[in-house]
Amino acid sequence: MALRAVSVLKRGLGGPGAGLLRSGTFLLCASQHRLEKMPSSIGFPATSRPFSSHQILVDVNQNLGVATIKLKNPPVNSLSLELLTEFVISWEKLENDKSCRGVILTSNIPKIFSAGLDITEMCGKNAAHYAEFWKAVQELWLKLYTSNMVVIAAINGSSPAGGCLMSLASDYRIMADDPKYTIGLNETLLGIVAPFWLKDTLVNTIGNRASEHALQRGLLFPPADAFKIGLVDQIVPEDKVQSTALSMMSEWLTIPDHARQLTKTMMRKPTVDQLLKQREADIQNFVGFISKDSIQKSLHMYLKFLKERKG
Repeated sequence: MALRAVSVLKRGLGGPGAGLLRSGTFLLCASQHRLEKMPSSIGFPATSRPFSSHQILVDVNQNLGVATIKLKNPPVNSLSLELLTEFVISWEKLENDKSCRGVILTSNIPKIFSAGLDITEMCGKNAAHYAEFWKAVQELWLKLYTSNMVVIAAINGSSPAGGCLMSLASDYRIMADDPKYTIGLNETLLGIVAPFWLKDTLVNTIGNRASEHALQRGLLFPPADAFKIGLVDQIVPEDKVQSTALSMMSEWLTIPDHARQLTKTMMRKPTVDQLLKQREADIQNFVGFISKDSIQKSLHMYLKFLKERKG
């Protein structure tokens, strides 16, 4: 099983609880023209209030009520326990900022949004570590999927596995139109399985049959194909990803917060409730699965393959 998983990987991986409603938060929305003029580079405008941690860069533009979160964990923004912890702490700060109505989620590293979960967190560790890590993964999804803020993913590079998880949990997805970039849930190629709540999120997005096909085969879609099946909502030239995200955010923020938030909760609550009811069981299921000798062997071989490819 392990050898087969690695051989498939070599073929397929060549390319790089719901929150309380904030009632009464009605800020005047900036015009679309103003948003498009706002800088999309790393330099922040004078009206911004940046704060950062080791692997998460956050800027809050108080005039617009919009935050930008940039992942910064070179070389590929792997979702390590440290990054997940820092992300949740930063996210909670934004949720508690009543002036912040929307978040643009993107990468600070060229050509990669996120390569997904850090495999070293799932390999050669003890059960307690696996449980802590998986709870952090659940929390990432819950924070994104249940947020009262508008969440737009500005996908400026490849986004497999956990990167796709973050994108799917957003409200709107804009991807750079470069055929070298891919997005999808490719867990089966590593000999592992996407959790039921992530499967449900994918089904909610692209439908049951397309999800079944994509999940079983571990498909990674280039931008045009991802757009065709509805995995992303828009594809634009790479240098337009950030400005398009800001422009689209201005449209979303014209909707009264309370109406949009109630609608979002109504649509997503059944999926969220399934995890909340089974959260501990899901953690124990992950720990039991990832601790199997066959799975550990597959992951160790994949890590070895990655080191050899770098060499």
